Amino acid sequence: MAVPVKTPAPRPPAPATGPPAATAAGRPGAAAVTAGLLLLVAVLAVVDLTQGTAAVGPAEVWRALTGRADPSDASVVVASRLPRAAAGLLVGAALGTAGAALQAVSRNVLASPDTLAVNAGSYLALGLVAVTGVSLPLVASSGIAFLGGLAAAAVVLALSGLGTGTVRLVLAGSALALGLGSVTEGLLLLFPEQTEGLYQWNQGGISQNGFDGVVRMLPVVLAGLAGLLLVARRVDALALGDDAARGLGVPVRATRVTAVVLAALLSAAAVTLAGPVGFVGLCAPALVRPLARRFRGFTRSRTSLPAAGLVGAALVLGSDVLLRALLPADTAVAVPTGVVTSVVGAVFLVVMALRVRDTGGTGAPERLRVPGRTVFLATVAVLVAVLVGVTVAAVLLGDSKLLLGDVVNWAQGRAGRGVSFVLDTRVPRVLAALLAGAALALSGTLVQAVTRNPLAEPGILGVSGGAALGAVLLVTTVPLAGSWGIAGAAFAGAAAASAVVFGLAARGGFRQSRLVLVGIGVSAGTTALISLTIVLTDPFDATKALTWLSGSTYGRTLPDVLPVALVLVLGTAAAVARRTELDLVSLNEDTPRLLGLPPGRARFGFLVVSVLLSATAVASAGTIGFVGLVAPHAARALVGRRHVRVVPVAMLLGAALVGTADLLGRTVIAPAQLGAGLMTAVVGTPYFLYLLVRSRR
Repeated sequence: MAVPVKTPAPRPPAPATGPPAATAAGRPGAAAVTAGLLLLVAVLAVVDLTQGTAAVGPAEVWRALTGRADPSDASVVVASRLPRAAAGLLVGAALGTAGAALQAVSRNVLASPDTLAVNAGSYLALGLVAVTGVSLPLVASSGIAFLGGLAAAAVVLALSGLGTGTVRLVLAGSALALGLGSVTEGLLLLFPEQTEGLYQWNQGGISQNGFDGVVRMLPVVLAGLAGLLLVARRVDALALGDDAARGLGVPVRATRVTAVVLAALLSAAAVTLAGPVGFVGLCAPALVRPLARRFRGFTRSRTSLPAAGLVGAALVLGSDVLLRALLPADTAVAVPTGVVTSVVGAVFLVVMALRVRDTGGTGAPERLRVPGRTVFLATVAVLVAVLVGVTVAAVLLGDSKLLLGDVVNWAQGRAGRGVSFVLDTRVPRVLAALLAGAALALSGTLVQAVTRNPLAEPGILGVSGGAALGAVLLVTTVPLAGSWGIAGAAFAGAAAASAVVFGLAARGGFRQSRLVLVGIGVSAGTTALISLTIVLTDPFDATKALTWLSGSTYGRTLPDVLPVALVLVLGTAAAVARRTELDLVSLNEDTPRLLGLPPGRARFGFLVVSVLLSATAVASAGTIGFVGLVAPHAARALVGRRHVRVVPVAMLLGAALVGTADLLGRTVIAPAQLGAGLMTAVVGTPYFLYLLVRSRR
């Protein structure tokens, strides 16, 4: 008896959105919801028009709109508030629709302009244009932003694979965004005059000076929206799977590429008009998705895409209204709307992370290798020689080149005033870089062992972001704070962030997807709060905070490196003394229990040590990314998985990597300087993406 397994229908259903009873409501219900969304957006737009620094209330706005207001009131409404509300509508609609399209074609609920690094690519492209000093019209700038965003999205999608797992997509996008953002931050520090205002622009603000920008971007957004609606039926077919879509005659690759290009076009238009407004493209489709379970009309892309656009507009306008309602008018003007949407989006990402099922695939198990003792000793000897060479070069080279004899005389107290001044300032910088690198490498080793996640590291898990937030808050509020105060603030921030990340991830046994996604959400939230602090603080303190965040060791003294040195000694002693426990907890849950080791207590102890190491490293040398990922991976590749060997090798690698990055940042473009954190991000991003490719294979 033959049983048919597939019966194509003329109009294929959308992906499973709930049982039939849940989708009983048809088009009338969807139309009513759409009307409600339109009304909500209209109300928010009206409220937004009444807010601002000028004493122009609802009555004055109404008179201005009807042509009966004073010229001064009318100019405020027409030149500032109406363009601001229009920009909020346009940006929110573009980002919401773009996010919905990206999620549909990738079959991934976490795809968005943020997680696909579209914003970071556009930011870098516009930063490069700003550095050249070329003045371009808005349309040309939009084209450059579009190309940058499209290139970044293409790289992320190629590395992650469409529909192969939420964690891989977010990891690839976050890593690429960090690398591209680091390059752009380097441009900001090297060319402060050409890039003036670019940092605040990067936070995303819908304030406008007239309708010029809105008028020029409106055709681009309308073209992108129309294009997505034209391919909506094909996008629906992709939800059935590639094979089913091909069976229905849908060109899968062409449809996917078209949708991604149109989504990148919408994102680039929004970035050009208002800067990167974060997480709207992630939250808007997620808020529309539950509607599809209740109203059948929203199961089709032709209705869900416009609904996501309306929700996106409501999010942007609602964030602007909330910001101006909670803060004084003068302060609210200085705070970009994107900071509010980023904070809301970070919370949203954490909530979604708790609901996403573990898809695995973030990293393939490493092959068990047990190199001989000779290999281990030879590796350590080579790394020690490399570290000595890096240290000597870092001490001798810089804006002033010295000789070894000068260093010997300085150590004996017989150097001249000039040599003493150079070495008194250079040696603490070198020590800060070396110790911070070793501490971050050890912290990453502990985190990867405890979580059994080869792609975990303090930066991705939000610990470094929490430490940076604590330190930046102290640097900007107490400019004369000493190294111990900064270390304490960094530790407090790291402890708070780690408590949130590990507390939420512990509910699922530190599963890969939950741990990584919660960490990225917390990291995004701390980044938004750091941006808010920098935007609101004094310009001098803001520059100091930006320099410190770039991983710069500038101005470090010996007391500054003492906290990280002490914690590093204690952390190394704990890791070596508990090396057997570290090996056991990195295996599985059952083996430690069978041997009488409570895994929960051991895991908690190692995490505390990891937080201490990361916090003091951030306090000593600023934010330095990827060292906690690269060094442990390379160490295991060289000497196997036993932590009695991994720990020293990873620490030597981390110290050499950050020391080299700091040396290059001080010398390659001297007298200008780049922070070690920027250099390690540029080096670490390709390596991290390579790990994703390797694990995919």
